[in-house]
Amino acid sequence: MSASVLLDLPRKVREFQNHHMDSTYWDGFQFRDDDVIVASYAKSGTTWTQQICAQLIFRGDPDVSVGAISPWWDMRIVPEEVRDLVRAQAHRRIIKTHLPADALAMSNRAKYLYVARDGRDVVWSMHNHHAGFRPEIYDLFNNAPGPLVGERFGPADPDIRRYFQTWLARDGHPFWPFWENTATWWALRDQANVKLLHFANLKADLEGEMRKVAEFLEIELTPAEWADAVRHCTFDWMKANAPKVAPLGGDPWERGADAFINKGVNGRWKDVLTPAESAAYERRAVAELGPACARWLATGEGL
Repeated sequence: MSASVLLDLPRKVREFQNHHMDSTYWDGFQFRDDDVIVASYAKSGTTWTQQICAQLIFRGDPDVSVGAISPWWDMRIVPEEVRDLVRAQAHRRIIKTHLPADALAMSNRAKYLYVARDGRDVVWSMHNHHAGFRPEIYDLFNNAPGPLVGERFGPADPDIRRYFQTWLARDGHPFWPFWENTATWWALRDQANVKLLHFANLKADLEGEMRKVAEFLEIELTPAEWADAVRHCTFDWMKANAPKVAPLGGDPWERGADAFINKGVNGRWKDVLTPAESAAYERRAVAELGPACARWLATGEGL
């Protein structure tokens, strides 16, 4: 990758609205010079990345609740009073989005972390996430303030293979398009205030990846603070403290926050998909993203 340079970020060129999110919530957002925006497709390591940012900013504090301080800004069901709390925060803010970059109002005042994951792993995590919703959550999404654009959101297909096949054939259904989300952020990989992360790299070398994030965010910790911060970003610690970490404290899920912080592993699809099904996904990735981005998405390598 070439050296990062501070370029003019692309202008927002469209709105993105569906049962979960509404890009217009970013219109007129008052950015600060130290804002951190955590972006992803979903189920790619978003909450993990938010937790890393919080542990760096709050210097390893175990009591900080990233689920409380770092909302999904463009999520339709987030109450406006939650956004007001973010506007009033005196500390460095961490804000989440799942929007594609070309539907997001961006600023050179902020720093952006985009975390990605192989689409097959995304779907396996997403199925657990989707299947675990309490029944009333579907009405909440479908009847949130503002018009519902597109299809209504309903329960998950219980068959994971069929769920994956539908997701691939209909590009992210029943959530939102996958390939454009990845491609629009990949296009910003050389931008100085954008950093791309990958779930597989976080799994392989958590502390090393955290040090890269700290350098990007211009944060320095003492050795003791580092040890605490890394420990609080391990899967085991996050699982044990899931109510502090999970969005909305885990309330949307039948099993609470424990359902949201689920397994944190990759490759579960290998025991379900046939070689032909997996190869079809890989061909689609290259066709949609090009070989370089497809390789990075599958492995975390190539940046």
